[in-house]
Amino acid sequence: MVFTKVNSKVVRVNVGQAGGVVARTGAMLFYTGDVAFSPHQVPGAAHMGGAGGLMRMAGRMMQGEHERTMLAQGYGDVHYGFAGLEVHPVDLAPGAVLRVEASRLLAYTAGLQSAVVSVAGASSGGGGGGMMGMLRGAATGALTGQGMFTTQLSGQGGAVLLAHGGVLELQVGGPAPVVVDPQAFVAAYGNVSTELKSALSWRDAVGRGSGEAMQLHCVGQGVVYVQASEEKL
Repeated sequence: MVFTKVNSKVVRVNVGQAGGVVARTGAMLFYTGDVAFSPHQVPGAAHMGGAGGLMRMAGRMMQGEHERTMLAQGYGDVHYGFAGLEVHPVDLAPGAVLRVEASRLLAYTAGLQSAVVSVAGASSGGGGGGMMGMLRGAATGALTGQGMFTTQLSGQGGAVLLAHGGVLELQVGGPAPVVVDPQAFVAAYGNVSTELKSALSWRDAVGRGSGEAMQLHCVGQGVVYVQASEEKL
């Protein structure tokens, strides 16, 4: 593992061996060695300009998906943790993709390609991207508490997830989908498509808990990470 789990709430990483680490601001607990920190920007978080009201709204939501981050470079060990939340390291194989909400992402190796993408575009089972995809994403966010956008990491390296009450790894790939409460969903690894489904009408769904009204169906090949809580981060 690139990130070593010190205990349930702290990870350690050798910055030199990792090739640099990007972590959310305020997550660095302490370090040893010669390490420098500088502000870091996720690609795509500031490029949704000027095409009308809906696009500007989408741009603001994209900015909201991006948590402020710092890049650590140099030589030494850095310990990370955040708000006493549970940590869960994940190693990414070459060519792998990890999709996770920025609020649930503690840190990742700087060599990974990172971008903010639309939820509709990231989920091939969700009916397409574009403006209609954004509108579907906005409706999804209103009902489930998730945003229109998600952070996508790809390449070879490591990342650390944050969660309330620990993380469960659910294998996706059988004949039946893995069905998750959207507020318990943390991340998806691999070729996993997600589709939000409801057994209720929209009028009945509004105002109810997502477990009653909305369910996230996960299909494909990979892993879905679920926290042991429906509490937001």
